[in-house]
Formats: sequence, C-alpha cells, structure tokens
Amino acid sequence: QVPLVESGGGLVQPGGSLRLSCAASGFTFSRYAMSWYRQAPGKERGLVATITSTSGTTTYAVSVKGRFTISRDNAKNTVYLQMNSLKPEDTAVYYCKASLRDGIYWGQGTQVTVSS
Repeated sequence: QVPLVESGGGLVQPGGSLRLSCAASGFTFSRYAMSWYRQAPGKERGLVATITSTSGTTTYAVSVKGRFTISRDNAKNTVYLQMNSLKPEDTAVYYCKASLRDGIYWGQGTQVTVSS
C-alpha cells in the first residue's frame, strides 16, 4: 500500500559505480528507518545497509563496507545507495525497505549487473 520506487540500476563493469534511489510517498518518511537489501537468483535476500530515522546512524554488511554509502534526504522523501568499486558478486536485484517498529514496506527492486 505504501509506495517505494527504486531506480538507478543497470549494467556496469567491475570497478565501476552506480547510484540507486528509492522515492517514498504516502507516509511520514522521516519517522522510518530505511534499508537496502539485495537478492541474487536462487539466493536469500540479504541486508546491504541501513540508516536510522533519528540520528542518521548507518550500518553496512561486511561485504560492502568501505565501498557503499547509504544516505537520505527527508525533504525529498528519498534514500540513496552510492555503490563504488563494484564487483561481479554485487550482481543482484536491490530492494528498498522502510521500517517503523513492526511496520515493514518493500519496493519492487532494481536490477544491478556487474560484468565485463
């Protein structure tokens, strides 16, 4: 019911960069923690990064720490994922998630393919 729309995915060579965006509407965006997850074919969906609604504290999966940066712009109701130094193992569908206590909302995902 709550819209979350991802964009910015595509095909990139190893070592390249992409910036994903997730635009939210229909709820009080500033109250929600925002996260990025990813899922490769035949694999379980896993957490990539999270940013809190209050302090803006960020957390990252070990596999992306130092390469990816999550940020948010509450005035634009948008969360971003800057991805640098991309590797083939980063290939997946990337999903945006909004969380407020037990309330969870998911976007439909955007494909990221890292290949030479």
